[in-house]
Amino acid sequence: MRAAWYERNGPARDVLTVGELPTPSPAPGEVRVRVAVSAVHRCDTRKRRGTSGSVMRFPRIIPHDDGAGVIDAVGRGVDARRLGQRVWVYLAQSYRPFGTAAEYTVVPDPQAVALPAGVPFDQVAGLGRPGITGHRAILGDGTVVGQTVVVTGALGSVGRSSLAVGRRAGATVIAAVRQDAQVARALAAGAHHAVDLASGRVARRILELAPGGVHRVADCAFADNLATWLETLAYGGTIATYANGRSRAPVPFRSLAVKNVTVHFLGNDDFPDDANHAAAVDLTAALCAGDLCFPKVRSFALDDIVEAHEAAEQPATRGRVVVTP
Repeated sequence: MRAAWYERNGPARDVLTVGELPTPSPAPGEVRVRVAVSAVHRCDTRKRRGTSGSVMRFPRIIPHDDGAGVIDAVGRGVDARRLGQRVWVYLAQSYRPFGTAAEYTVVPDPQAVALPAGVPFDQVAGLGRPGITGHRAILGDGTVVGQTVVVTGALGSVGRSSLAVGRRAGATVIAAVRQDAQVARALAAGAHHAVDLASGRVARRILELAPGGVHRVADCAFADNLATWLETLAYGGTIATYANGRSRAPVPFRSLAVKNVTVHFLGNDDFPDDANHAAAVDLTAALCAGDLCFPKVRSFALDDIVEAHEAAEQPATRGRVVVTP
């Protein structure tokens, strides 16, 4: 099969190779997927560079956690009726050497999620990591019915997923965006309300919308935004954060303790299996209902995977970056 791989950490142009590798066979409990679209996330590029604590766990790695395609083989113990099923795949390369940047990948059966015919592959190819993170940020502690939640980075992949999950779960969802021009886009993406973090009065605006305080925050810049959440969280509120932002700040223990605030630091590789599976069901339903939609995809051929990785690393790149094996 055609595949891309690296055998050492480093810049994309120095370490990524495209060529022929043996086609994998599914082990017991696994399925093999003929990959139609493979997503490139920032975490994939960090793994390849060896940053953020990433190490080479295997001598050769086919990158990319997420993708979509069709099951063409099943291992022992897997229902043969899965053959020919359209699926989206998550965490293919999490603690494993075989990601989706290839014509075929193998994953544990539950990590290939059935996909109805009406949903395009390019909409779900990059759903796994950001979608499951967004789901966990909103529902990691149970129901949010009747609660108010704030979602930062609302126009990113995690943020859009959080908006959809929160709204479908019965919460009032406030999107926090970085500039006034993004307010209308956040509302179109599913937020009930949207506030501009750069306005200088964001805490006051949030408290106008939620006079009793916010119950939960799904946050992509913990240190940058913490002062705002200390002002706007209700007693017993929760911050679920998956990134720190550009600042470095000590944790204000007493201020958090006085309000009995819970802080969850989320790492997608290590969510419980049942949480991943529940998220997969809910996210697929949100896509099918049209409640979750992602912006335009920038697509590259497998032979151009270096350019795809470089595009994914650029902060100015808007929309998703995918590779089509």
